[in-house]
Amino acid sequence: MSHAGPAGPWASTARPADAASETALRQCLQEAPDGILVLDRDDRILLRNRRADELLGLAPERTDAPALPELLTPDEYLQWHEALQAQPPVPLLLAAEARPGRRGDLWLAVGPGGFPRMAVLRPATEHAQEQERIRLLSQALDCSDNAIFLCDSQARIRYVNEGFVRMLGYAPDEALGKLPGELIRGPHTDAATLDRLGEQHRAGRAHRDHLLGYRKDGSPLWLSVVATPLADASRSLVNVFTDITESKTHEVLNGKVLDALVREEPLATSMALVCQEVERVAPDLRVVVTRREADGQLSVLAAPSALMPADGTAAWDHPACMQALRRGRAVEVEDIASAPMFDSHRATLLGLGLRGCWSNPIRSTAGQVLGTLAFHCHRPGAPLSWHRRLAELCLHLCALALEREQARSRMHRLAFYDVLTGLPNRVMFNALSEQPLMQAEQQGVPMALLFVTLDRFKRINESQGHAAGDGLLRDLARRLHDIAGPESVVARQVADEFTLLVPHCAQHQAVTLCEELLAMVAAPNVVGSMTLHASASIGVAMYPEDGRAMDTLLRHADLAMRRAKDEGGGRFRFFSADMNRLAQERLLLEATLRDSLRHGGLRLHYQPQVQGDGSSLYGVEALLRWRHPHLGEIPPARFVPLAEECGLMTELSRWVLEEACRQHADWRRRGLEVPRIAVNLSASTFELPSLVDEVRQLLERHQLAPGALVLEITESVMLSEQPQVPANLHALHALGVRLSLDDFGTGYSSLSHLHRLPISEMKLDRSFISEIGHDPTASALILSVLRIGESLGKHVVAEGVETEAQRRFLIDNGSPALQGYLFSHALSAGDFEQWLHDQVPLQPPLL
Repeated sequence: MSHAGPAGPWASTARPADAASETALRQCLQEAPDGILVLDRDDRILLRNRRADELLGLAPERTDAPALPELLTPDEYLQWHEALQAQPPVPLLLAAEARPGRRGDLWLAVGPGGFPRMAVLRPATEHAQEQERIRLLSQALDCSDNAIFLCDSQARIRYVNEGFVRMLGYAPDEALGKLPGELIRGPHTDAATLDRLGEQHRAGRAHRDHLLGYRKDGSPLWLSVVATPLADASRSLVNVFTDITESKTHEVLNGKVLDALVREEPLATSMALVCQEVERVAPDLRVVVTRREADGQLSVLAAPSALMPADGTAAWDHPACMQALRRGRAVEVEDIASAPMFDSHRATLLGLGLRGCWSNPIRSTAGQVLGTLAFHCHRPGAPLSWHRRLAELCLHLCALALEREQARSRMHRLAFYDVLTGLPNRVMFNALSEQPLMQAEQQGVPMALLFVTLDRFKRINESQGHAAGDGLLRDLARRLHDIAGPESVVARQVADEFTLLVPHCAQHQAVTLCEELLAMVAAPNVVGSMTLHASASIGVAMYPEDGRAMDTLLRHADLAMRRAKDEGGGRFRFFSADMNRLAQERLLLEATLRDSLRHGGLRLHYQPQVQGDGSSLYGVEALLRWRHPHLGEIPPARFVPLAEECGLMTELSRWVLEEACRQHADWRRRGLEVPRIAVNLSASTFELPSLVDEVRQLLERHQLAPGALVLEITESVMLSEQPQVPANLHALHALGVRLSLDDFGTGYSSLSHLHRLPISEMKLDRSFISEIGHDPTASALILSVLRIGESLGKHVVAEGVETEAQRRFLIDNGSPALQGYLFSHALSAGDFEQWLHDQVPLQPPLL
């Protein structure tokens, strides 16, 4: 290394230990990657290393001490002295073009201090790379959306990036030297959080937190604060502010409110949570949520107590909310103090420090306005973008909650209320009856349960249509509710059956009420364009005489109602013990009938039908008989309607048809000449789509010709509006089965339908036959029926022939077939075979 000679700073006069240190120091300087110069006050080089010689183009063997003016141009030397005046001194760029021997551009930098002073030489390319790295780092920090800033040990800001400027609105010169809390503190910033952050910062500890801060323009934002100390002894910290307003809003609202909805909290609780959470993340707001009621008005679901209606009700006539409801769009009032719509509410709102109001309609997914969401702000002006985003999130949550409440309400109504009439259904009636029953028991007062049903309601539906029937039921429900009074419980049980539970009602009061109800139902009722005339049957059970439990009272009132209906309708009956006995007997009959049907307890008897001249057998009619194991013979007039009511009639008809065909086939195999067998099927059997196939298979199984089977139909079958019935009748006729119209002449519409149906035979009702010789009108009607049958080519079978005079009249007037006690009662199969054997030729027995 070159040096300045014996007078240099590292003279050889040093002690041995110092000499060793000097040698080590010289060696380190020689190996330094930068050029090192030691200068005296005259800018002469006292010491230089090999790297300096290389960069300056000096020969290593040169031993004198060159001066800077010798190595620099005049301009560079002048700039050098100017650079030394700065504090700290600034580097000087030495251009290669100024000195041909120089290897590229150089940076010359001198450190602060006295003399001798040390300067450093570095190639400009290396310096530029370092500067480029610094520039890229600075650019990366400035591109960040986060606010990044450096604070010293006293928590004062020493550096801010461009993200800081963009986020908070402060220019660097406004922020440098300030405490962060001085810049972000606002009216609702939590002071305790700010103090805690400052203490952590001054202690040089890493920390993180979040708080509500404010920008330079006063707008709020939620900040995540993260501070990290530098890895040196300065105790400086790098701070990062992240705007978490959006995530904070989602976290608070979606998390807590959706959790409340999942837990099925009451609607008011969920809406109060919405208000509380909005006001927590945006303390400058006061929130009100309302619901639209059926009358078109608004009611408050959640609001600060200071904003609740003064009269203590939930009604809400807030002008902005009412406008948002009516218009179906947002209403923004920037200053309540000057808005004309707030004339009646201004004093209250301004007294609470509220200046702005923004109300939004809450819409369902179908677009229906369900209510409103109103934000009241402590400052005037339009809502901030954050406020709009808050409102958007809240509107979705409120709509979800309100729609869910509507769905829950609809499900409740469907489960507990009748859709047609709006009355409680059977389940709700039982629930609503618990309290009146308890009070009646505690107070020892009477109570009446009325069971009301319309007479012949099915015929109204069939003749006038279901719309007319529904209108009649709705009107009846309204009238029942009006007559019963507010303390009564009125419900629709099923179809046209209604119940009324009337508290504090003695028997004589129940009589008056029943009379009023019957008169009300009997009054002409205009439904649409038609006037309906109806009647009702009412059964009454009294508490406590007829039962103390609701199930018992309902059962007894139902029995009394059915007694009133059986007696012709248009009346009321009180329950009696006899009704209960008959009902129990009916249940016993039903159970036994089912068992008899399935285990061979039924049988058929056969009544002969003879040719009018008595010369031969026309056919037989199969008649069902049932002997009860305890009650003896049960007449068909009693058990056939029972079978219809309990759903056994189709099964019963199939059994009768099967047994009759089996017996007829057996007679045929044994040579007994029975031309045909007649079977009376129920009306419901003719509605079966499978009837024709069943009859075809039955005939094939027993090898019977279709003409050997006669199916008797009643007027109700002929009048049926079920499309399957006429289709079955025509298909049976096409199969070859004969059809007979039973009880012809007793129905008002038989003639109008006779020509449209494939009837082969008509049966003259016994009520006409019994009047022969007594009533000329009956005789005239018989003659008319015989002529109709003759002209239409249909056989006429006269039922109920019991006297010789009746037989003679019918024979003389051309009746082709006769049936009645004059010839024989209905007989068992064996007795009929004996009768047939004894009646050759067939003659009526002597009386």
